[in-house]
Amino acid sequence: MTRSACLIFNPVAGQTDPDEDLNKIVNILEPEIELDVQFTTPEKDAEQLTKTAVEQGVQMIIASGGDGTLSAAAGVVVETGIPLGIIPRGTANAIASALGIPDTIKAACKIILEGKTQEIDVARCNGKPMVLLAGIGFEAKTVEDADRELKNNFGMLAYVLSGLQKLGELEPFEAKIETDENTVTITAGAVTVANAAPPTSILAQGPAGIVYDDGLLDLTVVTPKNQVNAISASYELLLSAIFGESAKHEAIKYIRTRYVKVTAKPPQKIALDGEIIGETPIHVECIPGGLTIFMPTQEY
Repeated sequence: MTRSACLIFNPVAGQTDPDEDLNKIVNILEPEIELDVQFTTPEKDAEQLTKTAVEQGVQMIIASGGDGTLSAAAGVVVETGIPLGIIPRGTANAIASALGIPDTIKAACKIILEGKTQEIDVARCNGKPMVLLAGIGFEAKTVEDADRELKNNFGMLAYVLSGLQKLGELEPFEAKIETDENTVTITAGAVTVANAAPPTSILAQGPAGIVYDDGLLDLTVVTPKNQVNAISASYELLLSAIFGESAKHEAIKYIRTRYVKVTAKPPQKIALDGEIIGETPIHVECIPGGLTIFMPTQEY
């Protein structure tokens, strides 16, 4: 029996030709999957389109675009059991990277056709769905300053360039961190709460080997004494991301928890899955196995 799916397609994502991308997706998938193609617009975003498809009883959702599009679609199908297919076409493609999904259309489509799904954790952050992570302080400033023109010209390097610039402007803040088991107040330069994270999200890499199906959130706190200390801590986190070993720097703290609340003085901006959503306080709670994703059966 032919399967059916709603394809949520963002035509302005990335730097490739959207018409060519869509034709390629349709040509690969349609022999086996009947597609209802819906385009995101300024009036109708991925969240609205996915909600409509779910209300109409769709069998599966396939989202193609950047991390914002993928995260919005994922948030709608949380705890519904409706499988989500991911075809990344953005600048960073952090969600795909964190989940081991390749960033080429052909390989991503093949994973969907193979039909193997996996239930992974997701989280609620101030009432919004969180697939990857929430960054407070340094991470949020980096995301905010990596503007569209910079991302178009330099891609993922835009975040690195913005981050290096911000290291010289690091402003510590007081963070009150409340978990299931403990409450601490600490002076921090960055607090990152991760459900899943690609290696490029170095501020999430304190514990290393972030697991997206263990029912827990990974919290990394960077507490630098000065700019030099911040740079050395960032380098330690980079090594942690590359080699998969927990960071041992004096300025890096990390824990695993099911729930966390962070309050900051002064209030700090929050970057949720790459988008600024407001300021602290922040509440994050893990939803174990809350998202069903088409996942690779082999390395691509």
